[in-house]
Amino acid sequence: MQFDTLVQGGTIVTAADTYVSDIGIAEGRIAAIARELPRETARQVFSAQGRMVIPGGIDVHTHLDMPFGGTTSSDDFETGTIAAAFGGTTTLIDFAIQYKGQTLRTAFDAWGKKAEGKAATDYAFHCIVTDLPDARLEEMDALVREGVSSFKLFMAYPGVFMLDDATIFRAMSQAARNGAMICMHAENGGAIDVIVRRALAEGKTAPKYHALTRPTTAEAEATGRAIALAEMAGAPVYIVHLSCNDALEKVREARDRGLPVYAETCPQYLFLSIENFDVPGFEGAKYVFTPPLREKWHQEKLWAGLAKDNLQVVSTDHCPFCYKDQKELGKDDFTKIPNGGPGIEHRLSLVYTGGVHGGRFSPNRFVELVSTTPAKLFGLYPRKGTIAVGSDADLVIWDPTQEETISAKTHHMRVDYSMFEGIQVKGVPRQVFVGGRLVIDNGKFVGKSGAGQFLKRQPHSGL
Repeated sequence: MQFDTLVQGGTIVTAADTYVSDIGIAEGRIAAIARELPRETARQVFSAQGRMVIPGGIDVHTHLDMPFGGTTSSDDFETGTIAAAFGGTTTLIDFAIQYKGQTLRTAFDAWGKKAEGKAATDYAFHCIVTDLPDARLEEMDALVREGVSSFKLFMAYPGVFMLDDATIFRAMSQAARNGAMICMHAENGGAIDVIVRRALAEGKTAPKYHALTRPTTAEAEATGRAIALAEMAGAPVYIVHLSCNDALEKVREARDRGLPVYAETCPQYLFLSIENFDVPGFEGAKYVFTPPLREKWHQEKLWAGLAKDNLQVVSTDHCPFCYKDQKELGKDDFTKIPNGGPGIEHRLSLVYTGGVHGGRFSPNRFVELVSTTPAKLFGLYPRKGTIAVGSDADLVIWDPTQEETISAKTHHMRVDYSMFEGIQVKGVPRQVFVGGRLVIDNGKFVGKSGAGQFLKRQPHSGL
């Protein structure tokens, strides 16, 4: 058999197995896996001896080129996907926003145009639903048939994204019929809005009040309510960017009862805390995102949730806004600071550092959290998320011992700061392949903008 590329001698790590083998790639897919494949059959050969070979990371929560708070997130589908690839992520699922009065199809088409000709990695879309009269329910079915098999609903941001419980229940009921996954931003937006208005009336305008006006109980209450609505509808539910133990307990209880409830957390909640706001002047604006940072003790609870499978995924919620010109829009009022932070580039290294080197879980569980389970939950498995004959050749040659220090001076995201500035990670990608194409080679981008493919996803079928 003739191979386009041969990856030799690496320790292949999937969610289930660890073994040493060669991987032969042909026409963008994994064509053969064997203890030894002949070099002469390949056009190019990469040695992975002494290193791991893992399936490419899948980040199921990003916001590229997204209008928000009077500005637009600073990474578009070109810069964002290139930064993702530098970190070992080969597939993104971004969010197409349906604005009030629009069809769902309009949202999907608009975001497709943003990505087409720009994305360097493969990509797919969830659809954010903000307006759901009866006629829109059939539109959900049509999008599922076209490969957009998940929808995000908000319990927060009243007047912008927030839906009432009846609308959420109707959407979940439709998802139970059409096989879609409902992704839920779970915070009690009405109560938070009252708390925020009180804070502003008392002259509390600094960035830290973004966190202090969004209590963990507001997240826990909404998480419990989302789970109850999903149970009544007979639908699966996926809680996005879970940040605190209060909400985690609601997920754990539901899963203990056997409900199809899933949740993700993000690196910022594993490595940062409300103490990050204790910086001079307006610098705390760098840490304004939603849900907010919590007290430090929540971090270990979230790590334990990942280890025990009460949390199934680590995504980024990458939504970058530059400190200068964008975050500073809220200099006199924390509610005007664009919500979001940059993280798409360092997800795998942070999770490997804290999880594997931190002794919290195995390399196999690491792969499960950043690649395999995201693929399974969102209709991409086994095309993505594993290393198997017939799967896409999305591969990362991973150096588990290489150390780097995260810094805005060296990252590739189009943003002027890093949330994780100065944190040292251990475990980084050396080569990254997307569909058999080499895109990252020892710290250099050698791929092509626009080469990424739109992925049609299957309906949710469980884990």
